Amino acid sequence: MEALKQAYEKRNKKLNKIEKMKQNRNALEAIEKIKEYAKNGYDSIPDEDKKYFLKCFGIYDRPKTPGLFMIKLRIPGGQLNSIQAKTIGEISKEFGRDYMDLTTRAQIELRYIRIEDIPEILDRLKRVGITPFQTGVDNIRGIVNDPLDGISMDNILPSQDLLLKMQEIFIGKPEWIDKVPRKFNTAINGSYGNRSNIFTHDLAFALAMKDGIYGYNVYLGGRVGNIAKSADIFVRPDEVISCFEAVATLFKEYGFRDNRNKNRLQFLIEAVGMEEISKAIREIAGIDFLRAGQTLTNLGFYEKEMGKVFQKNSKFALYANVASGLFSGSDLIEVANLADEFGKGRIRLTVEQSLYILDVENVEKLLKNKFFEKYPNIDSPYKTHLVACAGTDFCPFGVIENKHDAIEMAEFLEKEVPLSKRVIMHWSACPKGCGIHGIADIGFEGCKAKFRGESVSGVHIYIGGGMEREGYTILRNVPLNLARLYIKEMMVEFKKDKSNSFEEFHNNVLYNFTKEFISFFLKLKTYLKEKSIEIDLNFDEFKTLKSEEIEIKTLAEKLYFKFTGVRPFGEVKGYKKIKKLNKEIDENLAEMIDLVLEGKAIVFSEIVDLVSID
Repeated sequence: MEALKQAYEKRNKKLNKIEKMKQNRNALEAIEKIKEYAKNGYDSIPDEDKKYFLKCFGIYDRPKTPGLFMIKLRIPGGQLNSIQAKTIGEISKEFGRDYMDLTTRAQIELRYIRIEDIPEILDRLKRVGITPFQTGVDNIRGIVNDPLDGISMDNILPSQDLLLKMQEIFIGKPEWIDKVPRKFNTAINGSYGNRSNIFTHDLAFALAMKDGIYGYNVYLGGRVGNIAKSADIFVRPDEVISCFEAVATLFKEYGFRDNRNKNRLQFLIEAVGMEEISKAIREIAGIDFLRAGQTLTNLGFYEKEMGKVFQKNSKFALYANVASGLFSGSDLIEVANLADEFGKGRIRLTVEQSLYILDVENVEKLLKNKFFEKYPNIDSPYKTHLVACAGTDFCPFGVIENKHDAIEMAEFLEKEVPLSKRVIMHWSACPKGCGIHGIADIGFEGCKAKFRGESVSGVHIYIGGGMEREGYTILRNVPLNLARLYIKEMMVEFKKDKSNSFEEFHNNVLYNFTKEFISFFLKLKTYLKEKSIEIDLNFDEFKTLKSEEIEIKTLAEKLYFKFTGVRPFGEVKGYKKIKKLNKEIDENLAEMIDLVLEGKAIVFSEIVDLVSID
């Protein structure tokens, strides 16, 4: 504990402005005045409540929709019954323009909400056991588990009851509201399949076995861009609550409160080391937890068929693909009605912003319903796992629209390059990364780009992400209209390859090249298509030593041969400019090849403008 105290004292000599504000105001005062604010109108709300304190209760002032709020609901484990779903749907229709988002934490966000209506909304939600409390800012956020918890054949330890007991520790408790230094994300997964992105959380309980007993291994420090690491702790189911409270208490008491960009649990772990953290957890809990056992939850994404899942009760869970999480109150009411008609009124939300209807017997009849025309049950190669955060329409940090951008990209690829293999695409509208773009096969981060002299919506493009690693950037500041073309060429290469997944394609093919080669290769292939130049290029032709200088020369030599039929440095003494052997060759390609083979360009950045479409 001494190491924790020293780290705390070192990092908390100067508090950030949010911490100073928190010291001067009790967050509960904001929610206690909600009826007064509703009576007196939007302008009566103090700035500190609009910007911070109301967010502690899931009520977000949205500058992009002046005077209107977003309410983030806490849906424990993403589990809804039909009564709750109908109530939320009716609230959305009556007060929120029939719009809602399904989120990457298996929760629901209502939008376009007036302050005048919030007291009634909170009352209706409370009646069906739903609360928005502590879903924002410096709080313990909604706890995530397997959407198929308790029902799938690979679920060993049903975890929903534990999730609810963890939640009871802090929900609505003055000693916890607004008291941690930054948001604190928790997940618990009692299944072999990783359907909850469990290793991206501050605290994760992953299915494990120790000495023949099922329990959970504890992982700590996950967040966007950082995979949680083992704390070398194994907990039995009856020890989970004590362990959770110990970790949360440790973070509350010793977490850093200076630089908000470096205040998540990960940074406390980095400061003192995981061994010290684990010792402190045992000391605070008063339990000498066993050392970690064998983790059974898959590290990667759950890749098996999702459309129809056989349940332990011999019925089926039917998946509905809600691309980018764009949903409505009317849709949720329809889901509730279908869940009642075809099952037992049970619904599960997923971290891919989609949902399941449980306990279905008559699968074929349900699939004929028009709902599944709008939200397909089939496993879509581009839309399954398609994640996108709020974007410019609703988020003050958003740089691009995002949700429809993601859907348009997916639909473009479906038309241009049909696949039988799945590609996981995640979109974040800004560098904050709420769309967790770093852990996808292909990630997109919104930015501004230039196209023909105009500022347009664009993206930085990432590849190679997964549960065990962060993706890396291959293209930056790409206008969206060109991004679609570049990704199309990548999908052409993926389709030709024999890999079973994009992750395998990345590891076996793309990983052999520098990111500079991948970037240039996609631009070059797009340029050839746009100019109707019929030269076939494949990644397989260019396996090198992953050296940019070798890659650029190899590419130029192969292009020279493809356009002329001779080797650039064969029997001919000295180098002959390519135009002398092929007068019809495109001027830009000729200049590019000559620059490389004459030794005047040794990296791709020196020739990239020659194959620029804009």
